Amino acid sequence: MNYINFIDYEKPIPYKEVNQITFKKFKGFEFFKKELYGSKYFAYVFTSIDYEITKESINIDAHFHPSRSFVYDKEAKSSELLNHEIYHFKITEIFARKIRKEIIQKKAFDKKLIEEIISKNIILENRFQEKYDYDTFHSYVLKEQKKYEKIVDSTLKSLNKYEDSKIKFYDK
Repeated sequence: MNYINFIDYEKPIPYKEVNQITFKKFKGFEFFKKELYGSKYFAYVFTSIDYEITKESINIDAHFHPSRSFVYDKEAKSSELLNHEIYHFKITEIFARKIRKEIIQKKAFDKKLIEEIISKNIILENRFQEKYDYDTFHSYVLKEQKKYEKIVDSTLKSLNKYEDSKIKFYDK
């Protein structure tokens, strides 16, 4: 269930602006209990992989959705908690890059094949996101959090060649 804040709506933020995200950007509505595992300091980030196919190209973007993301106590200013949520967004970007890489390597310019690649990777991303939260216990297990940060950062770096969101089907 995602409650979108239409009253204080802010459009989705692309990954290239990841460094501009603070808890002030978490504008979604409160959507469940007031504590998570006994803590009043928790957040929920909503990210997505969005795409647009034209005759000449495809754009594949990772987005953070401010009006669908929520933090219970904006005054908590927990840098560790914000960092954990930002890494969820970085994971989304990893899978956007993996999609771009697969499309380029397979020269997959057929809409059906592109959508199959995207669907498969979104399923894999969701599994990775769940494992990340489970293993880090939503950021409370610092050792695991740091381990994931290294994995995510190195994976992003290894996929730098695919950071451009636009793939042209035919180069002239």
